[in-house]
Amino acid sequence: MKNPKEDAAAPVAGPLKIRIDGKEFEFDIENPELPDWVEDNKLTAGGYPYDKKMKSDEYDETLERLQIELVKAQAWLQSTGKRVMSLFEGRDAAGKGGTIFVLRQYLNPRTARNVALTKPTPTELGQWYFQRYVAHFPTSGEFVTFDRSWYNRAGVEPVMGFCTPEQHQKFLDETPNFERMICNEGIYFFKFWLNIGRETQLERFHDRRWSPLKSWKFSPIDVAGIAKWDDYTKARDLMFERTHQEFASWIIVRANDKRRARLAVIRRILLSLPYEGRDLDTIGKEDKKIIGEGPSFLGTGA
Repeated sequence: MKNPKEDAAAPVAGPLKIRIDGKEFEFDIENPELPDWVEDNKLTAGGYPYDKKMKSDEYDETLERLQIELVKAQAWLQSTGKRVMSLFEGRDAAGKGGTIFVLRQYLNPRTARNVALTKPTPTELGQWYFQRYVAHFPTSGEFVTFDRSWYNRAGVEPVMGFCTPEQHQKFLDETPNFERMICNEGIYFFKFWLNIGRETQLERFHDRRWSPLKSWKFSPIDVAGIAKWDDYTKARDLMFERTHQEFASWIIVRANDKRRARLAVIRRILLSLPYEGRDLDTIGKEDKKIIGEGPSFLGTGA
């Protein structure tokens, strides 16, 4: 197995040739000027159904109403001892961290934890693969979010050579049974995949590279991953095929517009929890254009 410090961290040498919908484009992350073809398609990339972002006023008002409902849901968790666990997965720059932030913004941090693990320690590398994640599972009354999870072994690890093909296959074989145990334990379990188009990802990478406030988010893995879009797509599709189950379904959110994506995630969680005082009119209906379940919602190669 390759050392994660090797190869994957190597910088992209010069401009990249990128093929999208049969057309070839050039992209240079070291050029401070964003190409027009990225700017023009950053929202509609990958067949996104909206050509304009949600207006900020509408977003802010809706978000506040949903966050009030989240506070009510947390009170219900604490009074009943119920548990919630939500995984957030997606390509790099899909918006996982921002979504988790607004989800947890007004929750009591004592019983609403976020888990964002670094690379495994030597001790963890010698353990059962799922062991370091299980240690962070919710106790009575807790709401736990994972900013990336055990699904690293279905995405970045096989694509970047951080695990062997045998380890990848074993993970795909074992994960449905592992997640069945979670659900049988009575935990409200959510698996969100935030899906973005290629131009969307490139624009966000470019913003990170050139923003003095966001540059810490841009990593060597991001750089190496720019040229591996198709490899990540194949890994994602195989992951969906093998781990999308009725009892632990993949919830797909089209996330080119971060505002709509964040609301869609919160709305799905609220609609799934039978908490006291739930206001369905306030929560509203799901936008079926951007949220659905399983690989069929995305279509091939999206």
